[in-house]
Amino acid sequence: MQGLHASESPTRFAPMILDDRDKGIFRVARTAFIDEDVLLRERDRIFNRCWLYLGHESEIAEPNDFITRNVGGKELIFNRDRKGEPHAFFNTCPHRGALVERRPKGNAISFKCFYHGWAFNNNGAFATRMSPGDYPEDFNSDGCANLTRVAKLQGYRGFYFVNFDPGAMSLDDYLADAKGILDIVADHGPRGMEIVGSEQKYSIRANWKLLVENSIDGYHAVDTHATYFDYLSEAIGGPAALSKRSFVWNLSGGHSSIEGEAPWGRPVARWIPAWGEAAKAEVDDIRAELESRVGAERADRIARMGRNTAIFPNLIINDIMAITIRTFYPLEPNLMNVSAWALGVKGESRGFRKRRLDNFLEFLGPGGFATPDDLEALEAAQRGYAAHREAAWNDISRGMKRERFVSTDEEQMRCFWREWSRRMEDAQ
Repeated sequence: MQGLHASESPTRFAPMILDDRDKGIFRVARTAFIDEDVLLRERDRIFNRCWLYLGHESEIAEPNDFITRNVGGKELIFNRDRKGEPHAFFNTCPHRGALVERRPKGNAISFKCFYHGWAFNNNGAFATRMSPGDYPEDFNSDGCANLTRVAKLQGYRGFYFVNFDPGAMSLDDYLADAKGILDIVADHGPRGMEIVGSEQKYSIRANWKLLVENSIDGYHAVDTHATYFDYLSEAIGGPAALSKRSFVWNLSGGHSSIEGEAPWGRPVARWIPAWGEAAKAEVDDIRAELESRVGAERADRIARMGRNTAIFPNLIINDIMAITIRTFYPLEPNLMNVSAWALGVKGESRGFRKRRLDNFLEFLGPGGFATPDDLEALEAAQRGYAAHREAAWNDISRGMKRERFVSTDEEQMRCFWREWSRRMEDAQ
């Protein structure tokens, strides 16, 4: 057994999980969701040391393209230089600290700070014209006036990540078996994948770890999203039920995924009657191309099955009725900012791009069926933690004694919490 007895109230930085595999009991201390010192430690031990999702290659598809983004609480520039090489810089002027680039995206061969006019090539090199006597002749010989580069930038199958720790392991090692899920997503289309539209932003008055749990929680779907399933039943002309054939994948390193068959249509080769016969013919063509490219068995998994994946600590990829990439960062123990993007197949038809976006917006978007339900549930939980002294623990034990986990179990959350505990509670 790890952790405390359930009758004890957890103290600050004491072990915050109770993990009794023999008895099938797993509990998380509610102080983990409300304590300011826990958040400070998370910023140091998790967000400053883990690989964090930065963006997709399609967002900077051409030389000189750039986007600006807040990652782990730090403002960054993600760009390609004139030769097309990708870079990640801290978006702060080395002179007095102002944001160098204030636009969310664009194409630029250089960046210029609006405060005092310091300029930089898009490879980060200082490019400000100076007059004699302004600075010593050897000014910037040590690179002090260049844009500061993020310690590590690496990509996998079009997904780019940064790490602020110069001594961090490689992205390939960090992703572990989660690479298999990224491979499935990247294989949807013969020409690759692309971000569709713009970033969606919203805030939730709840702890960020609650959204990790919620994003890979198959247990809550039917009850929390009952209205959507009623709507879906009408759209497909029959009962909308989740298949009992589902799986939980422990992808190592705190990463996990739930996978199963669902009743909704998928733009990559799963037709529903509401789309009509013309769309069915196109779905058949998409499926045939997929099978010819990746084989029948893998094509069936890509097209028929859906999956919700969490890559530790805070990247969610929902490959269900549409594909959503979601990240979120804590501002306070009870407040987070969320960003979400729709991912689609390059070159797909106008009709299927519309179906993809309709699926994305009606369920996964901020105003869809699911997201408002989930926000209410998470914020209700956060409000409930005001009684953490009297009711000290969350229970995440469902299915713990089962030999083979299913998506309505909670093993996927336990994967996250065990890695969280290892990073937070071990001496480092």
